[in-house]
Amino acid sequence: MQSQAQPLISLFRTIVLTGVTAFLTTSAALSMPAQNSVPPTAAQAVRMPQFAKRLAHPATARIPAKSPVSVPSYLSRHLPQGDGIVYDNGPVNGQVDAWNINFGFSVSDTILVNSPVTGIQFWAWLLPGDTITNVEVQIGSTGYFSNDLFDGTVPLTQSNCFTNNFGLDVCLVSGNFTGPNLSGNDWITLANASTAEGQPAYWDENSGVGCQSPGCPSLAQENTIGTIPSESFSMLGSNPLPPECFQSQGNLQIIANFTQQQGPYPGTSGVVIDHAGNLYGTTYTGGDNSAGFAYKLADFAGWLLDPLFSFVGGNSGDQPTGAILGPNGTLYGGAQGGIQNCGTGGSQYCGLVFNLTPQPKACRNALCPWDENVPYRFSSESDGSGVINVSASDQQGNLYGTTNAGGTSDAGTVFELTPSGGGWTKTTLYSFTGGNDGGNPSQVLVGNDGNLYGVTNGGGYGNGVVFQLTPSGGQWTETILHAFQYYVDGYDPVHLVQDSAGNLYGAVSIPETALLGTIPAIFVLQKTGSGWAFSENTVAHCQGLGNQSGSVNNLVIDAAGKIYGTGFDSVRGTSRSPDPPFCYSSYIFKASYDSDGWHYQDLDFLPNTLFETSGSLALDPSGNLYGTTSFCGTYNSGTVWQLSP
Repeated sequence: MQSQAQPLISLFRTIVLTGVTAFLTTSAALSMPAQNSVPPTAAQAVRMPQFAKRLAHPATARIPAKSPVSVPSYLSRHLPQGDGIVYDNGPVNGQVDAWNINFGFSVSDTILVNSPVTGIQFWAWLLPGDTITNVEVQIGSTGYFSNDLFDGTVPLTQSNCFTNNFGLDVCLVSGNFTGPNLSGNDWITLANASTAEGQPAYWDENSGVGCQSPGCPSLAQENTIGTIPSESFSMLGSNPLPPECFQSQGNLQIIANFTQQQGPYPGTSGVVIDHAGNLYGTTYTGGDNSAGFAYKLADFAGWLLDPLFSFVGGNSGDQPTGAILGPNGTLYGGAQGGIQNCGTGGSQYCGLVFNLTPQPKACRNALCPWDENVPYRFSSESDGSGVINVSASDQQGNLYGTTNAGGTSDAGTVFELTPSGGGWTKTTLYSFTGGNDGGNPSQVLVGNDGNLYGVTNGGGYGNGVVFQLTPSGGQWTETILHAFQYYVDGYDPVHLVQDSAGNLYGAVSIPETALLGTIPAIFVLQKTGSGWAFSENTVAHCQGLGNQSGSVNNLVIDAAGKIYGTGFDSVRGTSRSPDPPFCYSSYIFKASYDSDGWHYQDLDFLPNTLFETSGSLALDPSGNLYGTTSFCGTYNSGTVWQLSP
């Protein structure tokens, strides 16, 4: 890598010293200030006093001092390819690192496009409160400032910002331009970005995890280093590629198609099932008020979708994050909205817990709307804020959930809601510090032993922990069952489930240093007489010599201890692909763990297909598996699917 970069660095020095104006006109990305105090990566910048002082709290790499805010699930992926995107290199990561695209630095990524190019969307890391205004876009047949096809300064707009584990803002940046008609493999370079404040701008590194297009993940280069992991971005065009979606086939059937008004994003929350086999779920947006809605699916010799409730926003809530069925058969979940007393200057909503119930009078129609109650509205940052998830209940009717921000250290909380006198009493069971105990919890479950279990970001190695909360003397004490180490056993644990023996299972991503990608894996924490024994097993399908990216999207467990889940793999340089050297495939799998180790089986394998579902899965007594997709379907606004045994 160094041998590639060195000639360019030497050339740059020659150009600066001799002032060759003609070359600088076509390679403006090389214009570097005489004294460059800005480092090439965001992780390096936050360690420097002149940049760290801009943060709310000085941050250090991978062990956040300011509690990170998890990437909102609805931002985990760009728009579908059918909506103007002609090349998609995958969603934002936002938590690993980012590469400077101003102050003399530039980054190039490969693209495979066969249409006119009309714009770009990418994710930028910025100092808190900064605004990126424009960037130089170059498109050419080779990397490193190649501009034989296009070179222009593109005005930018930014949106959907969130705060990451370094304390920096991560924002979706969009720009339109009249580009060339491309046909094949080319390179795009971003350089000379400007911010209104004159500060650095960094391009998010995602290694191409979750990319959707042929030719992804991108190869990438940086002008001072050489080969680097690829970045999160999409190219827009006038002839977008059709969405790579699955169709009903064999045992895998689409049982509901969401319309554009009802969706999109049902795949971010998934479905739950009641004893009668009815399915329930929520969408993040859509409904009568575009604020999300809850629905029921019932099988009357064919599945009928009943829109139960449209959220209205504000004090009543919007953008629900999913739902669970309480012991009384009604729906509980978390949403935005509620009381406006959080965030900077108390300008943001703190979030709430909702309860949806059937109307008290019998409904004579097939479609019966439900009513909303609000058991609790969070009132302040110390009370809890951010993404509200209600993920468990017990037989006494108590609810348990998490906030991924707020609490005593602004690192999130675990809370309990207890029915009391016709109302509800809220108790904060644990407030995370963002240190060794982790931060930004995403889930909690009620264990067989009455303890609570969950997963967080951060922790002792900065890569996530599995924790246990145990009641004692009216309080709850946290025990760390496992702290993940980045290159050893992965990072960012998700989707914790428990079997009847008390063993815990979850999913992680393991970095692959040789391939500059990630390998999906599931892990078990087996309960032993002396504590917990940890092991894990990778579940990647595509194996090859190149950039591999993949993830396990979700897990569910049956009464016999069998684990079911979905995943996505992408690899560059494999012989398994129908069109080498590319392979991107979705799959549904079953796995189990016993004294002989892991046993794994594909239930459905969909090569070259987008089958993206990150919400909860459901199983019925007959062994049918149910889930959702964020896109695809008749209206490309999401589906509910069924996989029969």
